[in-house]
Amino acid sequence: MPFSGSSFPCEFTTCFSSYQGEASRYIFLNKFRKFLQENASNRGNLTVLCPPEYMVCFLHRLIAALRFFWDGHKVKAPAALGSEEAYVPPQLFYNGKVDYFDLQRLGGLLSHLKKTLKDDLAAKANVLIDPAELQAVTMDDLDEDEESATSAAQSQRPSATLAIGGALARPGWLSSPTLGRANRFLSTAAVSLMNPRRPLGTLEKVKVRTLSVEQRTEEDIEGSNGNEGLLLGRPPEEPDQPITENSLLEVLDGIVMMYNLSVHQQLGKMVGVSDDVNEYAMALKDTEEKISRCPKRRRDIHEELLKSQKVFSEKLNHLSRRLAWINVTIYSKEKMQDIYWLLRVCIRTIEHGDRTGSLFAFMPEFYLSVAMNSYSALKNYFSPVNSMEELPGYEETLMRLAAILAKHFADSRIVGTDIRDSLMQALASYVCYPHSLRAVERIPEEQRISMMKNLLAPYEQRPWAQTNWILVRLWRGCGFGYRYTRLPHLLKTKPEDASLPSLQKPCPSTLLQRHMADLLHSDCDLAPSFLNSVLNQLNWAFSEFIGMIQEIQQAAERLERNFVDSRQLKVCATCFDLSVSLLRVLEMTVTLAPEIFLDWNRPSSELLLRRLAQLLNQVLNRVTAERNLFDRVVNLRLPGLESVDHYPILVAVTGILVRLLRHGPSRSATAERATAVLLADPCFQLRSIQYLLGHAEPAAMAAAATATEKRHFSLSTYTEYISAEELSKVDKMLSHLSEESKQAAATTLPTSEEDLCPICYAHPISAIFRPCSHKSCKACINQHLMNNKDCFFCKATITGVDDFTKPASS
Repeated sequence: MPFSGSSFPCEFTTCFSSYQGEASRYIFLNKFRKFLQENASNRGNLTVLCPPEYMVCFLHRLIAALRFFWDGHKVKAPAALGSEEAYVPPQLFYNGKVDYFDLQRLGGLLSHLKKTLKDDLAAKANVLIDPAELQAVTMDDLDEDEESATSAAQSQRPSATLAIGGALARPGWLSSPTLGRANRFLSTAAVSLMNPRRPLGTLEKVKVRTLSVEQRTEEDIEGSNGNEGLLLGRPPEEPDQPITENSLLEVLDGIVMMYNLSVHQQLGKMVGVSDDVNEYAMALKDTEEKISRCPKRRRDIHEELLKSQKVFSEKLNHLSRRLAWINVTIYSKEKMQDIYWLLRVCIRTIEHGDRTGSLFAFMPEFYLSVAMNSYSALKNYFSPVNSMEELPGYEETLMRLAAILAKHFADSRIVGTDIRDSLMQALASYVCYPHSLRAVERIPEEQRISMMKNLLAPYEQRPWAQTNWILVRLWRGCGFGYRYTRLPHLLKTKPEDASLPSLQKPCPSTLLQRHMADLLHSDCDLAPSFLNSVLNQLNWAFSEFIGMIQEIQQAAERLERNFVDSRQLKVCATCFDLSVSLLRVLEMTVTLAPEIFLDWNRPSSELLLRRLAQLLNQVLNRVTAERNLFDRVVNLRLPGLESVDHYPILVAVTGILVRLLRHGPSRSATAERATAVLLADPCFQLRSIQYLLGHAEPAAMAAAATATEKRHFSLSTYTEYISAEELSKVDKMLSHLSEESKQAAATTLPTSEEDLCPICYAHPISAIFRPCSHKSCKACINQHLMNNKDCFFCKATITGVDDFTKPASS
């Protein structure tokens, strides 16, 4: 009779702790797997699930019992591993002995993996896929489509392919020994396994089937007469060493799955009790203050306040007792050690699976999820008294997890979008904290370089925002005026959550910056492809931001005051934040490898510099124009646009300009070249540079005099954020550009019609294309080359653009 409801964990653990024979162990394993299957299939349907609080307690009791039996087996077999070295061997994920239901694998669906990796299974693990069986599985799937449509119309029976997040109860016919065809499509593809003993290829092939829970026998688990049961199909990378009893391996796999199904979520919910206690304590304090100020003649108000005080006090007492219970029973040191042990199990399992090469794709996604979530729980949920840093082997564990995140966030063997995003977000959070960032720096150099190379991959056709954020965090603390934790204009406001990764103090990594510089120096193809993609995304993000603030301004000016939807405000703020972060990555690149822009002997350097100058001028002009759209939207201070301000974007642009124009101890030829490109851009306005230091033109100063209440922007007012040395560099840059712009204006000659750009007829011809020698102004060709490399006129591929000066004789 199957267990169910709230009594299941207690009876289940009792069964586990009391079995003596193989038969009772086999019964326990099958019931345990069915329990996991029911909870996986009915997630969201709380009426049929084991209560989450019970699951948390059950997990810890099960871990204690498992470790007891595991270490007991080591006493009997000293060559086996102890529980401190426990892991799940990779062959469990593809040999068909353990049913993972419809849970996603790292490489996609199991049926797809068996088709695409059948040669690797044969070569590495002695697993041969029977083509006839695979064809039968595919045909069954087609038949199931027809059957499910008919049965749904007749009996409204839920489909067997219901996702794990569905709310319908699992139908009983799926639990029968015969199963449905849809379930068989996912989990009953027949395989042929050779005995995994070496040498390979000389033994007979033994046909077995991928088994569901109901179809397994005791021999399929423990094995007999040369059949290794759960350990069939050992890959060559896996050591030929006994681990423990096979049944304990399956229990360990189930514990990891259980944590993923509901335990982690429940641990996070319990943290909310502490927030509730703080809220009720503040409400009680506020009520007591009101009681003390209440006039004696207003007895009615006084009585209502006393009632509120009683309610808040009772609720606070109840929550305080619950919080004390949680801290003692759920977030205790012993429970923390259990979660830490589970984290180390997942790390070892992932490391062993990774060594199998392409077969790593068979691992269920939840192993990576549990590794990331258990670390997050240890860091964020357990009280500071039980610090993670006090756990044994903490530094090594942190480094090994860092190596997993650094390697697998761009692993081609992992195809699921959600798990890839989770890995990216985990790595982004990792580099925000000094102790975990140092762990990343301690991983092997080859892995660090590979991680940086993946971060510098072009930003097209991939989720680039998170990788850009990682690069920004590695730079934050080194850029111009970039040592702040919170923006200056937000200091007086209270952050929603001070523990957020974005609010941590700057902790730049000079080691990883050096790797980035070496990659950009050494790889001639990497630098232009990466920077062109960054410039493209900057052009897109800032254009989107400008378009959105135009809509916001128009809505604000309507008489009915119908403001833009809050979601659109959030998207607008996101585009602004992306623009700032992309500018910071450009500043990082210009600082670490300036020759990519300034050494025109390198391919694409000139085009990159011209594109960069054009975008910088456009940003400056939009943000610094007097009484412009940007100013008006900033002054509105709308909820959701708190991060939109002059300071973050202007200091980022200033940092790039200072690095380009004042590079080195004195003005070199490269700095003069950058100056010439900046001044030659038709969008350049000296007024925008003067704006940075609060220097306004006479007309603007007169307008400002009539509105003295408006405070003019100036970098010099941010003395706590910008050093005197940085301000001095900006002042010298302004003087240099003022002098050079005057000289350029003095040498400009009147232009005849035939000398005008044939594209825009607004600027003189100033650029000649290679190799076709057609001509235009620099503004037109720079804008064109952002999206197209073909000549305007002859469609030849443009390999370079040179300055064009009209011969004096003509």
